[in-house]
Amino acid sequence: MALRPATALAVVLAGLFGGTAARAAEARPFVVYHESWLERPATGAIATTLAFMPAYANTVVLAFARPDMIYPGQLDLGATGLEYQFGGPILRDAIAILKRDNPGVRVLLGVGGDGYKEGWPAYDPVAAARLVADLGADGIDLDYEPPRPDCRPSGEAGRIACASDPIWRDLVRRTRAALPRPAMLSIPVWSVGAYGEGDYAAARPVSPYTGVMLDLLRSPEAAEVDLLSIMSYEAGPDFDPRQAFRAYRHYWQGPLTIGINVVSSIPGDDWSPPRIEAILSDLATPADPGAGAMLYAALQRTSDGSANGRRKLQDICRGLGLSGCDATLP
Repeated sequence: MALRPATALAVVLAGLFGGTAARAAEARPFVVYHESWLERPATGAIATTLAFMPAYANTVVLAFARPDMIYPGQLDLGATGLEYQFGGPILRDAIAILKRDNPGVRVLLGVGGDGYKEGWPAYDPVAAARLVADLGADGIDLDYEPPRPDCRPSGEAGRIACASDPIWRDLVRRTRAALPRPAMLSIPVWSVGAYGEGDYAAARPVSPYTGVMLDLLRSPEAAEVDLLSIMSYEAGPDFDPRQAFRAYRHYWQGPLTIGINVVSSIPGDDWSPPRIEAILSDLATPADPGAGAMLYAALQRTSDGSANGRRKLQDICRGLGLSGCDATLP
């Protein structure tokens, strides 16, 4: 009997990925977004920054592909949403160099993000999974940002319910069906997405996104997810990253990272080296080996050059107590 396209792809992916999810299972997670629109032009993989991401950044996300991408195969990136200024074969080869030199690294295709909010009704997880396989990547980072989550307490014991709840569960189910384990599925989650109930019912700030991730975290679909990254930036002066981390940890026991950005539009949203060290030393403890950090993003810099992703990589590495922190991007 002939396999259906999605089933046949699943068989190929299972053989391709082998044990990628298990290879870095013991490493403290350090997720780094690599902005395709800021990558330099290159005529070969050796000229990219991607190929030389430092080893301590053990999960690299290619930012971003369209949810409604059209991927005809043959590493044609033209309608995928990725904005690298070189073709798919060079991107594939850069990933291969990175993984050859750093066997524990995982490379994920970031799908969605702020720039592609409108494409989710036509999300094509099978096309995304085919692109992941052709690039030699390891999975998908599912960056769905609901425009109107409409979260509010429901009649069920004051639980938070959101208009986006069934959408989230459906996206996770469909992505995992197209991309079976050991391929990796990660999700960047809203800063206040675990607030609104129990000990965190009054946690500030309050927003339409308060509790937006709670339904997914309680659902059977949560077992299909491998890692969460908290977008713990640009959330306002009342936001406490430590509290947000502990709220998510109450519902989620898997790998969990606290997000750190390079450039912020909010005054006072300062991720200085002392603050990074203080927060990470509180959260990434020996008692919680699954706690780590996320950087958005590797190639960003402020207009005056006072902050850039290269230095933030090193700051986070030191804050996590990792080795090899003198290394950074070329």
